[in-house]
Amino acid sequence: MTVGVKVIKKGDITPLEEAYVPEVARGLKLTISRFFQNTVGKPENSAIDTVKYPEEKRQYPERFRGIHRLTHRADHSPRCVACLCCSTACPAQCIYIEAAEYEPDDPRYGYERFPKVFIIDELRCIFCGYCVEACPCDAIRMDTGMHMPPSTERGHFIYDKETLMSFPGADGSYRNANPRSEPGEDAFPGIDRERGH
Repeated sequence: MTVGVKVIKKGDITPLEEAYVPEVARGLKLTISRFFQNTVGKPENSAIDTVKYPEEKRQYPERFRGIHRLTHRADHSPRCVACLCCSTACPAQCIYIEAAEYEPDDPRYGYERFPKVFIIDELRCIFCGYCVEACPCDAIRMDTGMHMPPSTERGHFIYDKETLMSFPGADGSYRNANPRSEPGEDAFPGIDRERGH
């Protein structure tokens, strides 16, 4: 069995074309013309949309996921009840919570907990928003509208409870957009000591 070999004839190329000089010159001409058009030309003729950060900032979409924050109750305590739903739902495992019980004289004692330790490692976070979706109390939010500040130290990206509670929402408030009645209020629908189980 014979194998047929197909010979492809090379096209006629001049030595100038083999050196790629014309194409390099065309590329440089385009690069230099765009450079001058975008730097010294009129801003309305610019082909790129440059933002002079930090003086100018882009307008983010309404659903932009900024860094996390913990919402407050009316008494400025964290809304979090340490149910561990957010840390369980987190695919990056970047949330660490230690739960604690309220004191016996507190009206929330016996049926609600609070986070003694609440830490988010923002470097491990993938900003998926699962923690916000999993939270039954709307205690954790990603509506700050802020980026993480730049730093070269890892410790600056590990946010504890106090840090997370110090961030306001994009509207400037520390409460959530889904307020609910608290124990002791007439509109509270949940279980407490007086209403039983």
